[in-house]
Amino acid sequence: MSILECRGLRKDYGGKVAIENLDLVIESGRTIGLLGPNGCGKSTLIKLTAGLLTPTSGSISVCGMPVSEKTNSLISYLPERTYLSSGMCVADLIAYFKDFYTDFDPVKANEMLKVLNIEPTARLRTLSKGTKEKVQLIMVMARKARLYLLDEPIAGVDPSSRDYILSTIISNYSEDAAVLICTHLIYDVEPILDEFMFMGYGGQIVMRDSADNARKTYGKPLDQIFREVFRCCAY
Repeated sequence: MSILECRGLRKDYGGKVAIENLDLVIESGRTIGLLGPNGCGKSTLIKLTAGLLTPTSGSISVCGMPVSEKTNSLISYLPERTYLSSGMCVADLIAYFKDFYTDFDPVKANEMLKVLNIEPTARLRTLSKGTKEKVQLIMVMARKARLYLLDEPIAGVDPSSRDYILSTIISNYSEDAAVLICTHLIYDVEPILDEFMFMGYGGQIVMRDSADNARKTYGKPLDQIFREVFRCCAY
């Protein structure tokens, strides 16, 4: 089933084109890496899908419906920057998500907190940047959404916790959902990706394939393939 579909999608900012005439379909049951150099439109695409930006032209739909408040209820979105109120404690945050999202599972959230040694009584202002990011990702993945949009989900996470965070991502969504991960840490996320998309400047998909097929075809990991495709770009 199609989870995300873009047709002729365009977004510009006062004359600067971020995405130009993008056609894209993402099916359910897939974990997909959205990879590309800085400024190529990755976060713009995620924000358009989440309803935080409005397309200049073209269309974008989630589960067959145009992006709206209704589709927002189907999306669990992790922004690149922490948005949580520093005055809240972790337990308050869980209660807030439980009240706000009907698909939020507090039991699952508390299980993940326990594994990562995060105290529910801790106030967010006392936590490190990396721990806040872990909490935020836990809140996102404890929902039973149809589409998970993860913008740099492990950028601030210590290497010792990354394996658990990544296994959490792939074990906490169902076959009728999809996960779209935007990241620069290609080496770390590669093991969990079913597919990848390389996005070039102007928001065009310059390469898309299954991770397994790309490795067989080129005989090298995605990180090296990425470097060769974008060797002229600073990223």
